[in-house]
Amino acid sequence: MVAGGVALVVVVGGGSALAWTAGGSEAEAGHEAPLGTAVVSRGDLVDTETVDGRLTYGDVREVWTGASGVVTWAPGRGATVKRGETLLKVAGKPVTLMYGGSPMYRTLRSGESGKDVRQLEENLRALGYGGMTVDDEFTGATVAAVMEWQDDRGLAETGAVDASQVVFLSGAVRVRDVKAPEGKRVGQGQPVLTVAGTKRVVHVDLDADKQDLAEEGAKVAVELPGGKSVEGKISEVSSVAESTGSGQDKKTTVGVDISIGNAETGRLDEAPVSVELESERKKDVLSVPVEALLALREGGFGVEVVDGGRHLLPVEVGTFGGGRVEITGNGVREGMKVGVPAE
Repeated sequence: MVAGGVALVVVVGGGSALAWTAGGSEAEAGHEAPLGTAVVSRGDLVDTETVDGRLTYGDVREVWTGASGVVTWAPGRGATVKRGETLLKVAGKPVTLMYGGSPMYRTLRSGESGKDVRQLEENLRALGYGGMTVDDEFTGATVAAVMEWQDDRGLAETGAVDASQVVFLSGAVRVRDVKAPEGKRVGQGQPVLTVAGTKRVVHVDLDADKQDLAEEGAKVAVELPGGKSVEGKISEVSSVAESTGSGQDKKTTVGVDISIGNAETGRLDEAPVSVELESERKKDVLSVPVEALLALREGGFGVEVVDGGRHLLPVEVGTFGGGRVEITGNGVREGMKVGVPAE
């Protein structure tokens, strides 16, 4: 700290100077800054990095249908479609959304069996069409339920269901883009809509060289438009990097989705947000507020210990995070009070 008995001048908060003698006691002070105190505490120290993201909806996918003809009705962007409701109309006939994990890949009719039959029956039951057993068998009772449903939907009462009538998706969807607007002719297997789930997520296009910051299941802090902060959890990290631009403008990113539960986020789609990712965690260390550090003339740092008197204690600096800094050194102990600039 002090060589040859020469006093050391240390700048503290507010720009005031304290002079320290070789013995470590305060010799004189010119325009002494008002000081408060902080406690040396033990715990995990987390360093973070803030990246840009956008508030959107997850599970984006395209929708195909087996219907052919001219689109006579299509939903608007942002519309929500639930079980039993119309995704679009082709030649005046509705294509209905039903819930399930398997696509409609064949015509379901009397005598057919399989998990897709059960999936159809589960939806019919949920929509109020009973009189049948929900199982893997397409029976006469299933035919009757289908015909009743077809009558209500304005479809030909055939008792059989195919991909021109029903699209199976995992749940309710929100329309992101209409690929087949009214008046457009569509054919079997052509994409007609781009949809997403109805749960809010935050999406981050993370620079590929920072992908180590994103780990599935990790908790993050998300600052929403207006300054409100909510807790999120990384739900998905893409395993494929995407490149945009060329030359010096080329950018390679990895997609990261963050779930934010039922947090109130407003109705804006694609709104910009800030995401605080954990870049480093140091466990079980001693730390002080960053403003407690004092720069030493010969290099390095110290803290001003407040313990009946005031004396300078040199310390080694480690990880920074959350406005605090890890310190080690002889005499550093948990619970010790150190000086900080008074607020």
